[in-house]
Amino acid sequence: MSIVNEIDEIAPTDAAQDIHRLIERARRAQAVAEGYSQERVDELIRGMVWAVSRPGVAEKIAQHTVEETRLGDYNGKFTKIYTKCRAALMDILPDKSVGVIEVDEERNIIKIAKPAGVIGALTPSTNPEATPVIKAINAVKGRNAIIIAPHPRAKRTNAMIVQLMRDALDKLGAPEDLVIAIEEPTLEKTQELMRQCDLILATGGPAMVKAAYSSGKPALGVGAGNAVITVDDTADIRFAAEKIRISKTFDLAASCSADNSVLAFDAVYDQLLEALIDEGGYLANHDEYRKIAAVLWEDGHLNAACVVKRPQVIAEMAGFSIPEDRKFIIMPETGVGPDHPYSGEKLSAIMAFYRVRDIDEAIALTNAIHDYQGKGHSCGIYSNDEDNILKYALGTRTARVMVNQPQAPSNSGNLWNGMRQTFSLGCGTWGNNITTENIYWRHLVNITYVSKPLPVPKVLPPDEELFGDVIEKLK
Repeated sequence: MSIVNEIDEIAPTDAAQDIHRLIERARRAQAVAEGYSQERVDELIRGMVWAVSRPGVAEKIAQHTVEETRLGDYNGKFTKIYTKCRAALMDILPDKSVGVIEVDEERNIIKIAKPAGVIGALTPSTNPEATPVIKAINAVKGRNAIIIAPHPRAKRTNAMIVQLMRDALDKLGAPEDLVIAIEEPTLEKTQELMRQCDLILATGGPAMVKAAYSSGKPALGVGAGNAVITVDDTADIRFAAEKIRISKTFDLAASCSADNSVLAFDAVYDQLLEALIDEGGYLANHDEYRKIAAVLWEDGHLNAACVVKRPQVIAEMAGFSIPEDRKFIIMPETGVGPDHPYSGEKLSAIMAFYRVRDIDEAIALTNAIHDYQGKGHSCGIYSNDEDNILKYALGTRTARVMVNQPQAPSNSGNLWNGMRQTFSLGCGTWGNNITTENIYWRHLVNITYVSKPLPVPKVLPPDEELFGDVIEKLK
């Protein structure tokens, strides 16, 4: 037997043993947490968020994240660790997650929340600062333990954040093993975590999400992003341009919710283009279209060395330069699919720019783009026409439709909307996910339904009332 084969045989066994030890530690901690009151649970999650987002620490984490991953920018990282984590905590604090959480008087059913157990969480390199925090507080809110498998590119950031949360738990008298990091992540360890945990919470690339679904354990996965934004002829154009710029450039487009394509009605196309340029957009020409495509994709896949970078860096890699004050690149596009690569997700400060006649063409093009990439994830519309807004929402095959708000910071919940605060966005059956919801603690618990007899039993109505004219139609 060759030494290569020996290593191949030994490594999975070692990985399985390493993860088994972590699982056992997590189970012991979770057994303690299962007896906690609502007040105790909420104290712990407040301590966890304060530990990572308090002044002085948040800045350190943001800087460390940029230095380790070389993705995104400091302001984006700081906003996520300082503001987003606070908002996520605020969002779930009022929720009842221990014991009886709901009484349905109409059906005479009592609902009791019980922990799922040990959560295996996968986190990406693009959002490694707030994702482990938000997943951890949602897990602990449900009295679970969580083991976090980071992307290798962000392993030190993850270890730092997890240790801060562990220290907070310890100081508050709780088992620090309610939150555990895989400090030296490998593919084998991540696969073992998925095999041995009770529930998988997977945020990452399509391959990792598919692996989660194939693990044999229940999995909450997410779909690929490729947000499409429509601007109709009733929109406030300057307002729309500003919000599109905010969404497109936040953290250098690290978010899967960043505006990937913007569809402008004929009547406002030129006006919106001018406004986007005023907001810092750079209008690419045909030659630059070709040059950027050559470096942004390799063999049909995004080039990891090119994504989540300043537009000047991308342009330089493509062999030309753009002014230093430009914040994003506007790429005129006309079609969809592999021959029109900018119709797909770009994970960069580049957005495709389309012209459409009306709301019907906008709906058709949005669906065509999502059939290519990003099915089920999200879309947005800038409009003051309620009929257009509703028609767009009814006609597009997406889980989220953001109206008159920046897509990237709105999809996952923000202070200006009612969406649940998370970084785990279900895309429904369109995106091969089990839910279209923003995933939070409610998805990480089991619910026991206590059913009592109704005071007055239901009575079947006469056939004439139940079936009505169907009886005649089926004769």
